[in-house]
Amino acid sequence: MLRGAGAEPREVRTPADLEGLDGLVIPGGESTTITLGVEREGLAEPLRRLAASGRPVLGTCAGLIMLDRDHLGVLDMASRRNAFGRQVRSFEADLELAGVGEGPLRAVFIRAPWVEDAGSGVEVLAEVEGHPVAVRADNVLAVAFHPELTGDESLHRWVVERALAARNGGGGSR
Repeated sequence: MLRGAGAEPREVRTPADLEGLDGLVIPGGESTTITLGVEREGLAEPLRRLAASGRPVLGTCAGLIMLDRDHLGVLDMASRRNAFGRQVRSFEADLELAGVGEGPLRAVFIRAPWVEDAGSGVEVLAEVEGHPVAVRADNVLAVAFHPELTGDESLHRWVVERALAARNGGGGSR
């Protein structure tokens, strides 16, 4: 998805892998496994510094969980794991995300979290059944779904456009 949006992606597994990055995507997966890897490699503080630097960060599904208060603390929010239920309760929905992409975005929810509590600096961009599933605070965007499963590059373009603007001294638009 990032390549299609014009980026040259690379995996991040150690703090050294963050050097020279213009933006970051924390993907879905299993948040406990991601947390163990972050702790093992000493990535928590370097990830916080990258987000605080103003470079764009996108967290999808487990990435949303990783950005919350109880994990990396990048976003002033609390999340609830597997909030919509087990894998057999997976679903798709069309969402409008204010300021991200054009038109509705098809969202695939698999054992998805939701945002239980968003602090005052966290803007809710979309909800499902009254529960926030997409939020943003400045350069950090977190969604409870898997955008890579639909082929829609709009969220990945959001990261790439802001990364390019920041690299060129523009800072990017919201």
